[in-house]
Amino acid sequence: MATERQYSPIDRLLLQADSAMRTLLTSSSHARSPSPAVVQPDHKMSDVDTRHVAGLMRINHTGEVCAQALYQGQALTAKLPKVRKAMEHAAEEEIDHLVWCEQRIHQLGSHTSVLNPLFYGLSFGMGAVAGVISDRVSLGFVAATEDQVCKHLSEHLEQLPVEDGKSRAILEQMLSDEEHHAESALEAGGFRFPAPVKFGMSVLAKVMTRSTYRI
Repeated sequence: MATERQYSPIDRLLLQADSAMRTLLTSSSHARSPSPAVVQPDHKMSDVDTRHVAGLMRINHTGEVCAQALYQGQALTAKLPKVRKAMEHAAEEEIDHLVWCEQRIHQLGSHTSVLNPLFYGLSFGMGAVAGVISDRVSLGFVAATEDQVCKHLSEHLEQLPVEDGKSRAILEQMLSDEEHHAESALEAGGFRFPAPVKFGMSVLAKVMTRSTYRI
């Protein structure tokens, strides 16, 4: 019977450094599944709508960068091997979202946020701290974060132009996946964060969305 390989702290740091590079340089990553946008027709939008959609997709891309960093930080400090593996698996699933968002941003003639490294570092730190506190807090933090992401996705779906079926298909699939991640984290024993903590997280989320909409 094969035994699971045991990594030293240095090994884990090197693995996390590699994950960080793949997250921040999305072009070096490959989606496991094709983008839902590929089957949608490409309708012409006005310049104003195109810029607005690009801003929304840039926000969502940065949100996925933050989710990646959060999972990777938690995987580094998780106490139980099963929790660590769950975090690593969730991070792999989020790669699809990263790639899809970046592809759509480029199709719209725009760019990803220059602030991604900053938000990656902040999210990685928060994830690592949550993992140090306890696995229940770590899982609860995932659920609360995914709730915030779902809220943003729902709001963005309402703002999309009717003719933009490509972005809509991507965001609808992302919303379904994120809802599943939130439910899975709670089912695994995640702590339900109280309203004041969630409010604080929403304030931080607003800082991210407002700053990355254009840059």
